[in-house]
Amino acid sequence: MTFPAARRLRSALAACAAALAVGLVVPQPGVAQEGAAAVQDVTLTDVMLPFGATVVKVPRLTASGTRLSKDDLAAILKPDGPEPWATRLARLDAASLTAPVVDSEHAGPGDLRQSATYRDVVAKDVRAGRIGELTASGVTLSSKGTKASPGAAGTYGAFRATDVDLTAFGRLATEAGDGKGPVLRVYGSLQLSDIAISDEKGTTVKVTRLEGRDLGARQVPGGWNGALDALTGGLNDPATQSRSASAAADILGAQTIGSVDIKGVSISDSTAEPLLAEIERLFYTSTGPDAGVGIEGFSLASGVTRTRLGRLTLTGTSLGPVIAELRRLAEKPDTTPGADEARRLATGLGTFTLTDLTVDLPPETPVQKRGALDTPREKLAQGAKPARARMAEARAPDAKAGDPLVPIPAKVNRVVLRRGVFGPGPVVEGAPASTRLTLTGLDVPASLAAGLPLVGALPAFGYGDLSFDMSADAAWDDAARTVALRDVTLSGKDIGTVKLAALFGGIGPELFSGSVPAQTMLLFSGNARTLDLTVENSGLFERFLAAQAKELSLKPDELRKEYVTASVLGVPVILGNGPAAKTIGAAMGQFVMNPGKLTIRAKAKEPTGIGFVELGTAPSPAAVLDRLDVDAKAN
Repeated sequence: MTFPAARRLRSALAACAAALAVGLVVPQPGVAQEGAAAVQDVTLTDVMLPFGATVVKVPRLTASGTRLSKDDLAAILKPDGPEPWATRLARLDAASLTAPVVDSEHAGPGDLRQSATYRDVVAKDVRAGRIGELTASGVTLSSKGTKASPGAAGTYGAFRATDVDLTAFGRLATEAGDGKGPVLRVYGSLQLSDIAISDEKGTTVKVTRLEGRDLGARQVPGGWNGALDALTGGLNDPATQSRSASAAADILGAQTIGSVDIKGVSISDSTAEPLLAEIERLFYTSTGPDAGVGIEGFSLASGVTRTRLGRLTLTGTSLGPVIAELRRLAEKPDTTPGADEARRLATGLGTFTLTDLTVDLPPETPVQKRGALDTPREKLAQGAKPARARMAEARAPDAKAGDPLVPIPAKVNRVVLRRGVFGPGPVVEGAPASTRLTLTGLDVPASLAAGLPLVGALPAFGYGDLSFDMSADAAWDDAARTVALRDVTLSGKDIGTVKLAALFGGIGPELFSGSVPAQTMLLFSGNARTLDLTVENSGLFERFLAAQAKELSLKPDELRKEYVTASVLGVPVILGNGPAAKTIGAAMGQFVMNPGKLTIRAKAKEPTGIGFVELGTAPSPAAVLDRLDVDAKAN
């Protein structure tokens, strides 16, 4: 696992540092310095401000409406001043600070080099280390690539920030902390427009507008400069895993964001398989009923496949499990992140809700054109084409000579999901104590269902495109070592509904451990205790009966009577002919006679249930049914 975004974040922060440099380069005093008798304008040249591995350079800086003398201002901005940056910057005071150009350069980690140039930088109302409004007409970014990370270049349009705290920025960038101190707010608000960044591999990211509010953080070990450098190492390399995981945990736990709203996002990849992803809006809100992350108007085009999503939200997210797992990886650098680690990282994600998802898959048949080959020239042109192209332009069987060439597009395989919700419950022993999945309005072309168990047979009964709803609600009780399938429901339009509920015992946290040996042991410790099954017919049985009757050259009513006999007499014989078997057979017979609703409920007679091993090795169905209390009803 690597963190390519860290480099982009570094570039953005370095750029912000440059913009802030207007404020940074212009320390702001809250009290007039001795020796400055009146308000004046002061200009400095070749100002250089080092912040760890980041160096901000200002060729020309003008402070207007300040009581600071030129020497006072130079002392505040002295690269090797005896006082910390935060202390000196707190003395900045001016009506405005202006700089035609502000450059920011960051070195590291390794050979990586990043730079940002801000143009026409203006800081207004600079008081006691704070800027009322900070603006720049545009920004240019670039980074020199390494083997692990390609180089990139980009631009920003207009930049504007309000309530900028330069002292907080200086402390966060260069001073170390434990990640538990007070939040230092850097920006009250931040706006960027017309962002465009491209890397050497052909990936381009564009953003029309970005707005953020209440952006701040706590001080972290090594300062934020050091943490961002460590983050670029990634988790896949044992040499950098410990440091990267620790830095990621520090950053996630220390950052604070009131809200972020990003509009007009596009990501394009011009490599061997061109890709274009577009997002109308991406947002994050920390408080209120809609707190969480959201995406609106997402589209993805890759080859001939098209995906569109109306809205996706993620709410109820907790970073606690993610931070805890990153700390664990930092303490065990010899651990290679795998499925188990990924599962623990995902346990605090919260509830996903998506609406209006559409996926267009490529058609399975070539496009045909209606018309005939009338002229020698057309025949010659057709014969000169490759066989594959000729097949793609094959004429329709009913085409006549002289018919115009009219394209007949092949049907697109479109999968639609109107709404989907996935919500894991509170985390216990590294796993969610409950999970619920709901899919509403899942439409699938019949051609895509071919070959699937059960569903693949539906087209043979006259079904075209298939429409399903599904829900699953499960809960794990660590103390009781049980897993309850409280409700698993699958229903199809004009097909029917199947509902399942069950209770299993002897299941502990090893189910979620990711260890095959531990999960295998559940076969010996797990048991089945209850099972409720309900089948409701909404048209499938009648279609099935009609298709079978046609194939057997029987009338549907004749075949129905045979199935009733087979249910009442044959099913009990197959199941051992005990009381439970006869109850099930009688209920099935009633259902076949009048297909409406069939319910079967089974409960183990022993409180400890029936072991999975016993179920798998039972010599006959009767050996299992004799250990169950069974109730079956129809209609």
